Amino acid sequence: MKKFAFVVLTGLIALPALAQNVATVNGKPITKKQFEEYHLQNLKFVGQRKITKEVSLQDLINRELGIQRARKAGTDKDPTVIYKQEDILFHAQTSKDLENEFKKIVVSDDEVKKYYENNKEYRTAHILYRLRAEPTPEEVKSAFTQSLEISSALQKAPDDFAKMANKYSQTSAAPVGGDLGFQPPTRLAPEYYEAIKGQKVGFISKPVRTQMGFHIIKVLGVKSVDQIDKNLYKKIIYDKKRDAIIENYFKGLAKGAVIKTNL
Repeated sequence: MKKFAFVVLTGLIALPALAQNVATVNGKPITKKQFEEYHLQNLKFVGQRKITKEVSLQDLINRELGIQRARKAGTDKDPTVIYKQEDILFHAQTSKDLENEFKKIVVSDDEVKKYYENNKEYRTAHILYRLRAEPTPEEVKSAFTQSLEISSALQKAPDDFAKMANKYSQTSAAPVGGDLGFQPPTRLAPEYYEAIKGQKVGFISKPVRTQMGFHIIKVLGVKSVDQIDKNLYKKIIYDKKRDAIIENYFKGLAKGAVIKTNL
C-alpha cells in the first residue's frame, strides 16, 4: 500500500511540469510560454494562411524538427552558420547596450536647417563609364580616356549632355539623358557629391571616379530648404547621431582589448 502511494505521489509531482509544455519533439519540450509568445506574434502578421493555435504549434514543432536535424547533421558547426550566429550576437549585444542612448536622440527643425545649409539636395544627370570592382590599370586608363573625351566635348557643347548620356552612359538612366532626379547627399557616392557641392545649375564636372567608375555630372537643379522633405533629413541627422554613439561605443570597447592588425 505504501509503495502504491509513493508511485501516485511521484506522478502527481510530475504533473505541474508536464502542464507547462504544449508538446515535446524527440523529448525536447515546447513550453506553454514559448507557444503563447509565438502565437501572439503570428497573429500580428497578415498572410495567405489562417492563423490558429494548431498552425502556430505546428510551426514550432517544424522549427524544432529542423533544429534537431541541423544539429544531427553538424550544420551548427559549419563556418558560415557560425559566422551568421556571431553576426546576430553582435547586433543583439550592441542594440542591448545602446538602446537607451538611442532613445535620447532628438533632432530639431533648427538642426535640419543648419545641416541643409552645407548639404543641399541636387538634381543631377550623369554619364557613367563603368569599372569592375577590381579593374586592371588598362581598364582604368581606357575608361578615364573615354570619359575625358566626352567631358571635353561637353565643355564646348553643354546642351548635348542628354544626347551624349543617351548614347554613351552605361546606366539604366541613359534613356532619360542620365537624369537621376533629386537625391539627398546620403544617396550619392561621397566623391560624386563633393564634385557638385556648391555648384550652380548647368555645371558640368570633369570625370569623377567612384566605386562604380568614371562619372561626368551635370547639375540640373537644387532645392531650397523649404522644398525638402524635413522628415527625411531628420532621419539623416538621427542616423548620424546614432552612428556617432556607436563609434564611441566601440572606441570604449577597444580601450580594454588587445588588438593587433597585420594589414
